[in-house]
Parts: sequence; structure tokens; C-alpha cells
Amino acid sequence: MPLLEETTLPQDHPSTVPVVIINGPSGICLSYLLSGYKPYLDTATVHPNPILYRKLQETKHLPVTEQDLEYLSEGLEGRSRNPVAVLFDTLLHPNADFGYEFPPVLQWRRDKQQHIPHLVLGRATPGGAWHAMEGSMLTISLGIWMELPGVNYRDLANGKRDRATPEEISSYYRNYVKLKGLQKNFVDNTYVTSVQKLCRGHEGEGLENGHTDQGVGDGGNEGFEGNGVEGVNNGGGGALWEVRGYQQVQNDTHVPFSLFAENVVLATGASDSPIRLGVEGEDLPFVFHSISDLGLAVSRRKLDMNSDPVLIVGAGLSAADAVLCACNSNIRVLHAFRKSVDDPDLIFKQLPKTLYPEYHKVYNMMCSHAYTNVAPSSAPNRPQAVSIASSVCAKMCPKPQLASGNTAGNANVSLFPDYTSFPEHCAVSFQSDMKCLLQGKNSLKAFKISMVLVLIGTNPNLFFLKGQGQYLGQDPTKPISCKKNPIEIHPYTFECTKEPGLFAMGPLVGDNFVRFLKGGALGIASCLLK
Repeated sequence: MPLLEETTLPQDHPSTVPVVIINGPSGICLSYLLSGYKPYLDTATVHPNPILYRKLQETKHLPVTEQDLEYLSEGLEGRSRNPVAVLFDTLLHPNADFGYEFPPVLQWRRDKQQHIPHLVLGRATPGGAWHAMEGSMLTISLGIWMELPGVNYRDLANGKRDRATPEEISSYYRNYVKLKGLQKNFVDNTYVTSVQKLCRGHEGEGLENGHTDQGVGDGGNEGFEGNGVEGVNNGGGGALWEVRGYQQVQNDTHVPFSLFAENVVLATGASDSPIRLGVEGEDLPFVFHSISDLGLAVSRRKLDMNSDPVLIVGAGLSAADAVLCACNSNIRVLHAFRKSVDDPDLIFKQLPKTLYPEYHKVYNMMCSHAYTNVAPSSAPNRPQAVSIASSVCAKMCPKPQLASGNTAGNANVSLFPDYTSFPEHCAVSFQSDMKCLLQGKNSLKAFKISMVLVLIGTNPNLFFLKGQGQYLGQDPTKPISCKKNPIEIHPYTFECTKEPGLFAMGPLVGDNFVRFLKGGALGIASCLLK
């Protein structure tokens, strides 16, 4: 949304700060560390890794943020590609990947003299994308893995189950900010529209990218003078970042603002832009890219057991959640995905069955309810429908209507009454007459459907950066992708290799789980404090 011409500041904050964090949940942890909270070795505990424990004892008088993170991280292994993320995780949750629940080996002390002024700009209240998720689903991570330093999750959750709902997690994050006295650092309902580097130089020089410096001052860098707050280093030949955007206030009014920052941290997460198939008909009104659209259609009774089936495209957890949602409502499902059911990279193969029973039941359906050209009567021992959650798919629905045959050979085809999977298939087009074409290895099939959900992942939306931030990626010729092309950073400081003063953390650098994105906060705080 374009900015209004006048420029104001949200909540009377100073116009120049050392650090601006463009927030996701990871920004909360970074705010905690920048507010003077320091992690020390708790001498009353023993880390199960003897080598790491010996290293920690060598400098136990120093907070971890002042130690050599590369030295401490050396030799550690974990489920993150970032060594500092693995380090911080094993300090907070020792041997968690082996099923143990050892106490943290850290104790937290606050040194208010070490506070670094900062602002956290978020689109909602603290907690980021968790506020927008479906409230009935359970988190993939254990609740204790979602917790932030210094506040035990179970203490706030009153000892609830191991996995939590998004509402429980978002409530924990809101309460965390209050309990730790971080509210003054957060500016809610704030939308960043532009982040650009300003070069300090001679009068008349403008933005590094060649744009004019409108709204900053009458001259090139006059806007920098006199705007500093305690702790800001305005000397030297460096650069400041100009952060522009607007804050949504009462009556849906948009109040524009402009801030200067010596450092900017990208903690925006990865849920901004759903990945598209890029096929014919993907913009038709019955094709959606969010599971919430399925829930909305069910609640408005636009779908029921007599509707044509819903096509769900994707083999990740969002697609599995959509299958659960549809089956719970007795809505017939066609489920298409590119991988084979034996592919070792399927997420279901990485989740323990006892902890994630609902996802393994979906996976069993993907295997046992696969599409076949053989009629059901001639198929031996048809598997019984699998019950999911509260009698998911237990009630058998009428057979889905099949569109006019197999367009590749008009062979008779058969679908299971409630759910049919299409392994190694991809959707190649959607037609305005509510038909879809699915391409298999040797066939092209047409089916009549009522709705399409394309759930094949999301990408971050860095529209506020030059070139949408593509130049920051490990491969600057491709868009930023959390899985395929994350932002390239220095492994121990999380500073962008191609942009000094710009940091990235969380999904933007490949850490999609809260338990690991906290490592970015440790690396960035350590860098800024030094």
C-alpha cells in the first residue's frame, strides 16, 4: 500500500535507533537478549555432552553472548544447518533429539547497562504468524520446544499436552513479552513497505539505490543530525537504513512513519506468499492456496458430503491438515502429489508415530487408498477407511463423481468413496467448468471437482527490499526460498554476507522450527553486543 505524503512516527518513538527488527516470533527472543538478559552457565547443572561442558566451564564467568560461538559450536550435530542454532538448542534442550528432557544448562541474569535500544515492528501482537493459524490443529514441535528463554512453557500452559494449538502458542508469546517487560520495544499492527540503505556523504547525496531522499530532510543527510538516541553511533563513514511503512490504528486509519536504524534484522518468517503451480486456470475462483479457505467453505456450508470432491495438491503437513479438515466434515477428497509414497523425503517419515498419530493415519491413507484403474470389485481386500482424530473418514461418503473418463485412453477408473490419493501426479490445468486435469506417469485424467487447494509451501515476501531481496540469496539469480535458496549469512553472526548492517534469522536462513530460530537471536545479539 502506498504511503501518504506526510510522515509521522509510531507511538512517539525516537526517529533513529540502533536496531529495527521486522518481526516474526524469532524477534521476541532477540528483543529479550538485546534488553540486557544474558545467558550464563548454570553451575548447578551438567551438560550431557562432556566436550561442550568442558568448553563452557573454561569461561563460565562470561555470558555465552561474549564467548567464541564458533569454538562452542565446533563438533555439534543437530537438525539445523546453522551451527549457532544447534548450539543454543542443545544449551536450552540438551539431547532433545534422543527423547530426553534434561533441564537447560543456562541461567539468565539481567544487566540493564547492556541494553541495546531497539524496536520490533510486527503486523499483529507479538507472535507473528501463529495468530493467523487454525486454532484446532496441533503444533508439529513439542510445546516445550516452542518456548523462549527464561519462561517455562508448561508453567503458562498449566501442564497441558505435549503438543499445543496455535492459540496456546500465540498466547504464550503475548504473555512472554509482558512477563519480561518487553512491551516498550514492540510496535504492533505495523506494516513495513520499504527498507533502503542511506549513504552518509556530502550534502545532496541521496539513497544508495539512486532514489531521492524524500521525507528525510531538506538536504542529503541533514535528517540524520540530532535524531540519535543513547547508544547510537552516528560517526564514521558507515550507513543508516531508512525503514518506512505505516501503522494501522483505530478506525482502520493508516499512519505512515519513517525510522532510521544502524542495523536491520529480518525476522519475517516464511508464510507471506503461497507457492503457486503456475498452471492454466490457477486464478479461477474455485482455486485456493490456504487451508483457511477450506474451513470457511465448510462453515458457510458451501461444501458437504454431496459435493463433488475437493482436490488437495501437496504432500506436506498443510496438505495433510486439509485432508483432516475435509474428512472430519465428510467431504470427499482427491489428493495429488508429485512424490511416491515411498519417497524418504516425505515429512511423515520423519515424524514419530506415537507423537503424531493423525499425520501417520493420513500417510497410511495416501498409501492404501491410492488411485487405480482396476474397479473396486476386482481389487482384493479393499482397505478399511482409516479413522482420524474424532472419527475422521469413519463415515463412508458416496462415491465421487468422475468426469468423462480418462482423457489419455478412456480406461475405466475407480476412486475410493471418501478419499483417493494420486501419488506421482501433478495438476496440469483447471477448467472453468470445474474440471481438473491430473498428469501421471503415463496418463492424463480429468475429474469433476468442487474446490482446489494448492498447498505446496510458502515463500517469504521481501517486497520492501531492493529487488525483493533476491541479491541476498545463496543463489542471487533466483528468488529467496527458505528451503531452496535461503539468505546467505555469516554462520556465527547471521549478518548478510552481501549487506553489512542487515541481519536475517529464522526461516529466511533455513531454520523453520522455533527451537532453532532462537539461535539466530543468540548470534545477532552476540555480534551487536561486541
